Order: sequence, then C-alpha cells, then structure tokens
Amino acid sequence: MPNRLADATSPYLLQHKDNPVDWRQWGDDAFEEARRRDTPVLLSIGYAACHWCHVMAHESFEDAATAEAMNSDFVCIKVDREERPDVDAVYMEATQAMTGQGGWPMTVFATPEGEPFFCGTYFPPRPRPGMPSFPQLLGAVAEAWRERRDELLAVGQQVVSQLDTSDRVPSGPTLDAAALETATRELTTAYDEENGGFGSAPKFPPSMVLEFLLRHAARTGDDGALRMVEGTAAAMARGGMYDQLAGGFARYAVDAGWVVPHFEKMLYDNALLLRVYLHLWRQTGSALARRVATETADFLVRDMRTPEGGFASALDADTDGVEGATYVWTPEQLVDVLGDDDGRWAADLLTVTDRGTFEHGSSTLQLRTDPTDADRWQAIRKTLAAARAARPQPSCDDKVVTAWNGLAVAALAEAGVLLEDPAYLAAAEDAAELLLRLHLVDGRLRRTSRAGRAGPGAGVLEDYGDVADGLLALHQATGSGRWLAAAGDLLEVALARFAADEGGFWDTADDAEGLVRRPRDPTDGATPSGSSALAGALLGHAALTGSVRHREAAEAAVARSSTLVGRFPRAVGWLAAVGEALQAGPAEVAVVGDVAARAELERAARMGAAPGTVVVAGASDQSGTPLLAGRPLVDGQPAAYVCRGFVCDAPVTDPAVLRRSLLARAEG
Repeated sequence: MPNRLADATSPYLLQHKDNPVDWRQWGDDAFEEARRRDTPVLLSIGYAACHWCHVMAHESFEDAATAEAMNSDFVCIKVDREERPDVDAVYMEATQAMTGQGGWPMTVFATPEGEPFFCGTYFPPRPRPGMPSFPQLLGAVAEAWRERRDELLAVGQQVVSQLDTSDRVPSGPTLDAAALETATRELTTAYDEENGGFGSAPKFPPSMVLEFLLRHAARTGDDGALRMVEGTAAAMARGGMYDQLAGGFARYAVDAGWVVPHFEKMLYDNALLLRVYLHLWRQTGSALARRVATETADFLVRDMRTPEGGFASALDADTDGVEGATYVWTPEQLVDVLGDDDGRWAADLLTVTDRGTFEHGSSTLQLRTDPTDADRWQAIRKTLAAARAARPQPSCDDKVVTAWNGLAVAALAEAGVLLEDPAYLAAAEDAAELLLRLHLVDGRLRRTSRAGRAGPGAGVLEDYGDVADGLLALHQATGSGRWLAAAGDLLEVALARFAADEGGFWDTADDAEGLVRRPRDPTDGATPSGSSALAGALLGHAALTGSVRHREAAEAAVARSSTLVGRFPRAVGWLAAVGEALQAGPAEVAVVGDVAARAELERAARMGAAPGTVVVAGASDQSGTPLLAGRPLVDGQPAAYVCRGFVCDAPVTDPAVLRRSLLARAEG
C-alpha cells in the first residue's frame, strides 16, 4: 500500500512511496501532526542518485520492524534536498555544527517546532564500533523524549540560536587585485602537483576555482594559475572519473589520482565543467580540452535531456543496487567484446588490469595517454559503448532543477557558438523555453518540475542567478532581445525579494516559507552560491545594457563576502571569478553586420574573448540589444567595437586587429 509520498513530484520521494514507513512530505501538516501526537519529528533528507541513501532505505526503511518503531514514536518526513535546498541547508548546518561533519542521507530528530536536537547521517541496521544501530537510536531518542524532554528542547533552542549568528560575515571592501593575487597564492599551496586538483582524497571537480584561475590568467598573464587549470583538467579528463566511452564526469573521485569515481553523474557538474573545458580550449588551443568539451556537450544532449526539453538532474551511482556496475570492466570482458588482439590493446590503453583498479578485480577506464592509432581507438570506443549500453543501466532522476538547467543553458549556449554546433544551441533554447513556460509561475520561479508538472517548492536565490546567467548567455549567442528581457525580469525579482537590509542576499525570498532560520550561505557548494551566481548575472546584465544600477548591485554583493576570497578561495571560487570580471571591466564586444559578412569578425570576437567578456553580434541598432545600439558599419563593412562601461575603442574591421585588441585588454 503506497504511503503519503505517492503523489510527490520528486523521484527521490517516489522511491520511498512503498516503504512501510508512514512518510510525509515536508509541510505544515506534518509538524501539526507532531504537535497533535506530542512526538518528535524524524527528518530524513537525501536525493535520488545518493548511494548511501539507497543503502539505508534497503536496510532500515524497508524493514517492517524498524518502520513500526518509526511510525509509533515519530512523525516521519522525507525531503529531497534538490527539491528543497533551503530545508537541506538549514539542517545540514545543524548536522555539521553538532557532529563536525555532514552528508546524505541526513538523519535529524527535531521538536514539533522544527528545532533539531540530534543529527547524524547514515546509521546501520546493526551496531558498529563507535556507531549505534538505527533501531537503537530510535529507541534512545524516543525514551529521551518521554523522560528528559526539557533537555532536548533546550538543545534544540540552543542549536537554532547558534545558527542564527553563524552567517555573520563582515562586509569587506570591493574585491581588488591584491585579494585575487592572495587567493591565487593560497590555491598554489593547496595544489596537488602530482595528481592535479587541490588537497587530498576524496577529490571533487573544482569547477568554480578553475574558472577563477582561467580568468585570472587571462587578465594577468599568470602562467602558474593557468598551469594549475591545465594540470587539473588533464588529470580529471584522463582518469576514471571521466567517462572515456560516452563523455561526462562522475560526481567525484574517492582517491587522489582521479581513478575511482563515485559513479553518479550530476547535471550541475557536467554543465560547469563543460564551460571550464570550453574556456580552456579557447584560451590555450588544447586539443584535449576541446575533445572533452565536445564529448561532455554530447553527453548532456544525448543522455540527460527530458521529453519536455529540459535536463534531468542525475544518473544514479548504482545499477541494480551495485555501485558502478554499468561502467567497470575486466580484461576478460574486453576480450569477449573486442576479440583477443583489440581486447589486450584496449586493456593496456585503458589501464584495465588483472588485479583491477576498482572492486572485485574490475577496473574503471582511464585514458592516460592519447592512443597512437586514433582510428583504432575510435572504433573500439564505439564498440565498447554499444556493449555497455546493452548492460543494465543506472536510474535517471528526471526531475528538472531550475538552477542546474540554468547552468546547462549557459554552457550549451556557449558550446553552440564556440564549437559551431547548432544542436547544442537548440538544446539550450529548448531548456530555456521550458523554464520560462513551466517553471515561471506568476512571475516567480519554481524550484523543480517533472514530466511537465511544476513542483511545489519556490525558487531560491541560485535559481534566479543561474537562470538569469543562462538567459544572458543565450542573448549573446543569438542576439535575441527576448532572452535579455527575461533575464532582466528575474534579476528584478531577486533584487526586490532576496536582498538583506544590511547588504548581500538571503537564499530564500522574503515571502518564502518560514524555517527555524532563514538560510544565507556565501560559500560555494557543488554549485555557485546563490549570492555569487546572482552577482555574476547582475554584472553580465550591466555589461550588456550599460545599467549602472545592476553593476553597483553586483559590486555590493561581491563586497559582502570579499573577505573570504583571500582566506578560503576554494570555498568561493565563483565569487572570485566574478571579482576577476569586475577587475577586467568586463570587456564588452559588439559585432555589427549581416550574418555572412560578419562571420569571420564574429569568430575572432568570440574566440578571442577572455572569460567574463560579453559578446553580442547582430545588425546595428538591432531591437532589444542595447550593446548594438549606435554601433554603425564602417564604410559599409562589418565592424567590431571593444568597449568597457559602454565606452568603446575605435571600431575595427580586420579580425587580426580585433584579436590583438582583445589580447591586449585581457593582459592589461
């Protein structure tokens, strides 16, 4: 008999609809029920592609005896962290404050008022050294609620009080060149010279930090910054974290050398990394970066699109309950598929060993060096991909998350123009159409949709910032004023509804559902923080329209957290990237002329632009495109205007001269 999750839009919640646990969705009625029954709340937070969420579900939530204890002594609430990032953020802060660590599944016991008094993550069905079993924990909390309730209530109130002061980062000065230099030096000390990346295992793709370093290298000519990007990008792309057969990156590597991934593939990682590899190729001409950008874009368009035109959230880490089963190989399996000669050649090329690099003698696929016989490799790659496609496949979380689709729109719009592939641009436009048609309800964004049905959760700050940024990228790619206008509307909502009185921005709107605290986190997680995403979009809008108000809002948002850049650059990479764009101007490039005549000049503009630069091409005075206003042809010929703050250099008609002008600006 399905429980109360049966009508949810979240695939994660639907995974639990047949549990014997009487799960409820997050909402006032759940807490009202806890007050009526005078019981604590058991809050379980996770997401559909989470391996350990599946493990705890199978071990505990599908167990009748455990479910009976949960139903008897608690009101049980299941939350998809991707659908309700605000709820996740508040209780993750509490979990980290109380335990010193966090993760998913997150297990929180709270009062009927939502105040957390005990937090943890995964709990096993039987005791382990230093860890109680989940049934033991249920019994202990239920007993404490009956016999020592005052203590639990006091703990909950104390936790909330402490969290209320935890986000008070003092506003700093406008982010200057010295602070960005300090950030680069700090990153240099954390850089892994042997393996690429920063710090030790586990290693997550540092997408936002790499974007900052690319911008810094373009502005300053810092070879050390560029070297860290090149080393990290190559290490990730050649290791097992990258899908050598189908493109796309897994969530992270469990080891320092990027060999063994946690196999889930997230939309946001691939969108952010696509942009990094595009920019690296544009900046250096790296053939590896171009190949990875192309393959990652292909992966997104081929494997992540939903029937409605959006992009799904994730592919699962597990296949039939076994992590990585779809992706790993043994030497024998390669020989079975390819034959003896090609199988042994592929095993050597892809580091598939008899001992194995993963579990049970299996190996992830690595491509540590380019094959000497490229044609042979491409034929083998195609054959292996087809054989792998015949295996059982991981589940897809086909929920469309607004912010992550904004990231994908931006990346694919850029890929479409830089890689000159209209399919990428068309996919970006389709996703943007879906967001504006389905996710924008009465002028406000919803957080998610699934199967053409908008979810109940309100959009948070990152949704507005990332979607606006994606729409601005589409405006630059197409010249259409529609996308610029839509981005402007979203930014107006963000400025009106999310601004904090003392400066900066909250992560939730002023009329959003009240939680035990209103979240505001200036640091990046797996995606840019909401405030940094919004600052970047505000700055891009200012560069495309000449709006002083939007630029000042971007500067203020950056200043609000600028003190973090020199101290914790790995945690605020996107903020530092926005700071680099501010230092560089950013440059604004307008290319005027009809499509055929301006093609070479437009190509020079787009390929010569440093990250953060805005580029628009179209007819002079084209409607809805402020950057093209008042930019005439030169003697009837297409022309390019390189500007800063809408103050332009003399127009140029020669692509070579334009390239030199852009290079001088990037380095000067």
